[in-house]
Amino acid sequence: MTAPVTPVALGTDQARTRLHEFTVIDVRTPGEYASGHLPGALNVPLDQLRRALPELRDAAGRGDLLVVCASGRRSADAAARLAGHGITAATLTGGTAAWSEEGHALDRPAACATRSKWAMERQVRLAAGTLVLLGLVLDLLVHPAFRFLSAGIAAGLVFSAVTNTCGMAAVLARLPHNRPRAADLDATLTALRER
Repeated sequence: MTAPVTPVALGTDQARTRLHEFTVIDVRTPGEYASGHLPGALNVPLDQLRRALPELRDAAGRGDLLVVCASGRRSADAAARLAGHGITAATLTGGTAAWSEEGHALDRPAACATRSKWAMERQVRLAAGTLVLLGLVLDLLVHPAFRFLSAGIAAGLVFSAVTNTCGMAAVLARLPHNRPRAADLDATLTALRER
């Protein structure tokens, strides 16, 4: 058994100067990917990583992989998972947020220009805020027991911060607008094979 490889984290300037050397894999949801991604990035959502392992292994054998997400957390998770399968991948420190803040261009597909997609963090804020507000309104109008809905969401947010995980994001990622169509993922896997 081979020892797992430790993922390398690159800053935005390091990644930009070497971008032409990398096969860039964006592990965000399709909705997030459509809102803007690194030039040339291919979308393999984190929950589809296992399905893409053969293609990613082949791509890593031909050149370096750079795994990105919005902030760097999911890409670090993806790189660690890949390392567990003997696939070396670098990550982008700070993700696409840091890339954009540094003034580097993001690609936005023309087909997505008319239908804006929300980042996962924004979707989580909307869902959490809506549920807390709903719990408070139902507490006043229907029954005091509904305040436990608001309390449950608050507890979930505290747990999320302490553990650096987000169960609500995992649930929201399964919604249809955040899931890749089979044809989209198949096209990405084909593109990986052809690179």
